[in-house]
Amino acid sequence: MNSMTKVLRIGVAVIWASGVWAFGGQERHTRLAASTGQQQTNAGLVAAWEKDAGRPALQRRNPRYQIEYGDVIELNFPFTSEFNQTVTVQPDGYINLIGAGDLHVEGQTTPELRDRLREVYGSILHDPVITVTLKEFEKPYFVAAGEVTRPGKYDLRGFTTATQAVAMAGGFNDTAKHSEVLLFRRTSNNWVEVKKLNLKKLLHAENLSEDVALQPGDMLVVPKSTIGKIRRYLPSQAVSMYLNPAGF
Repeated sequence: MNSMTKVLRIGVAVIWASGVWAFGGQERHTRLAASTGQQQTNAGLVAAWEKDAGRPALQRRNPRYQIEYGDVIELNFPFTSEFNQTVTVQPDGYINLIGAGDLHVEGQTTPELRDRLREVYGSILHDPVITVTLKEFEKPYFVAAGEVTRPGKYDLRGFTTATQAVAMAGGFNDTAKHSEVLLFRRTSNNWVEVKKLNLKKLLHAENLSEDVALQPGDMLVVPKSTIGKIRRYLPSQAVSMYLNPAGF
């Protein structure tokens, strides 16, 4: 075999290996889908991720609460009390304001809403002073799903770790793969971070110093079979394929 043939063969092998590496993750995601339609949807999401080569933007520490549907907000006008009002965020994300009509507020923080209200009421009031107070809002929570005794949504009260969260959900089922628990944590509106936790090792070692502390909105998914390699970041829409029993 001459040197040119060797170079060509090595080149082909490198290209093939790169292709397997690039698309292997997408194939594994596709195998987890429950139906052809879902396979195409999930494959499309992963393909978009590949094309983008994107990562979610770094998030600020201690982010402010964002207003959601169903929140109740008190608006106080200290110098023009006739505009004082308590409003509820409607399912479409709007509130109805006295003298100013509808305003979309879902996804805003209270300081952002205050600034927006000053703009809106600035057309009818001179330099309005407004305070915004959340009266009722989504309380901190976590979700436990998969092979736990009582899957569901739980209040997150104080410091709670992953193993404590599983205990609150009634513990593992007999079929649980508790060495591969998945923790999904939202990093933005469109992306979630995924961590694989070996709770079996933590519990057997009786060393919980590395037990992960949960944050509001976290979701723990306990599978009943081994899950292959999983990307650190996923589009939010792709999380549903890990909740499908066929994926476990």
